[in-house]
Amino acid sequence: MANDVIDVACPCCQALLRVDRESGVVLSQKLPEKPPAIEDLGVAARALKGQATKREEIFQKSFADQKTRQSVLDKKFEELLKQAKESPDTGPPKRDIDL
Repeated sequence: MANDVIDVACPCCQALLRVDRESGVVLSQKLPEKPPAIEDLGVAARALKGQATKREEIFQKSFADQKTRQSVLDKKFEELLKQAKESPDTGPPKRDIDL
């Protein structure tokens, strides 16, 4: 009976599969032990606190940018309006079919 069963390692999840040779049916599987996601809870808590300060800094920078956004847009508009007045529009460009 032992000859009728083969052990195969899954390439995706590294599980050990016991397969019946004749029918090709998986008889059992044994999943590998996974390491814990968090080794030290204290280290993870400090990392989260550090991320909170970084998020706050990014928010404050974005908030300051939004305060000055309107004045920046006004300056850009004035500059483009000045350029438009200096070089008057000569009409639409000629298309190849118009020649």
